Amino acid sequence: MKFLFTFVFLVFWLGLNAQKDSTAAFTFSAYGELYYSYDFSKPINNEKPNFIYNHKKHNQIDANLIFAKVSYNKKNVRANVAAMAGNYPQYNLASEPTFYQHILEANAGIKLFKNIWLDAGIMPSHIGFESAISADCFTPTRSMLAENSPYFETGIKLSTSSKNQQWSYSILLLNGWQKINAPSNIKQPSFGLQCSYKPNDKLLLNYSNFIGSDKPDSMNAVRVYHNIYVQYFANKKLAYTVGLDIGKDKYDNVNYGYWLSPIAIVKYTIKNNFALAARAEYFNDNKEIMIQTNIGKGFKVWGLSVNTDYSISDKILCRLEGKLYSASENIFSNYSKAFIITSNISFKL
Repeated sequence: MKFLFTFVFLVFWLGLNAQKDSTAAFTFSAYGELYYSYDFSKPINNEKPNFIYNHKKHNQIDANLIFAKVSYNKKNVRANVAAMAGNYPQYNLASEPTFYQHILEANAGIKLFKNIWLDAGIMPSHIGFESAISADCFTPTRSMLAENSPYFETGIKLSTSSKNQQWSYSILLLNGWQKINAPSNIKQPSFGLQCSYKPNDKLLLNYSNFIGSDKPDSMNAVRVYHNIYVQYFANKKLAYTVGLDIGKDKYDNVNYGYWLSPIAIVKYTIKNNFALAARAEYFNDNKEIMIQTNIGKGFKVWGLSVNTDYSISDKILCRLEGKLYSASENIFSNYSKAFIITSNISFKL
């Protein structure tokens, strides 16, 4: 971890001293999202179920994510630093030391050759098509798939792309499964791979994986995770996303189990400032490797949601979503179903 922060600092220093006009390479951005959510299953302690890490609070106005970011970009050097607050860091980084819980990004990179970059630090995850930034996603809230896979990662990334920019590849050496401070009982490194194909502006095909451990070395467990998705923008109004994630890990000291999560999202833009989206998803974790329930009979949940988006301007977005979860067991405050309404407003600078 000390090496990563040393690398980030070194790249910043090189960039600042590389050219006299370095101040022109700095850009500032900021984001804020306030929300109100009501869960009709009325969860205990006014917090939504344990498999949800964003928009966590029930029946109160709160901030899901607020951050400020500074980026530095020159021909051969790049870096990003961002500080954050809100539900997202509170619940996604709950196991991290307090200082780390406020770091959204802290990374830097050097171009080694014409189209090969080496980046290191705390970076957005190479897994999945959803991020914690609601305004960048088709839906206001995150899917079960996204909530239970990494939003961020800490490590070293070597990336490149083809001359025509249609193919891009990344190889990663990571601290672990969504970790900043690697646990003392996990010494083995983790690895990641990403391959994307974008033949035109309409189509994107992506494959990402993770091979490593999220359990103590004494268990001798290896987590293998595959993330596959396709995004297709049929025209200016209609867009689709279809994905499938499959994971494998130990559920006790001896046996391995699997979990999987398919998802489909469609978005239709009615006008430039008004859009609709619908999502269907399923999460099957029969051995409760990723998600533990109060029943202990496996996590098998369907999710359906519909949302409307209204853009007040290119910087302000208002959204309203209705979401239904349907489980095989009574895992929602002694109910097998949960209906949640979430509204939010986001600001971008």
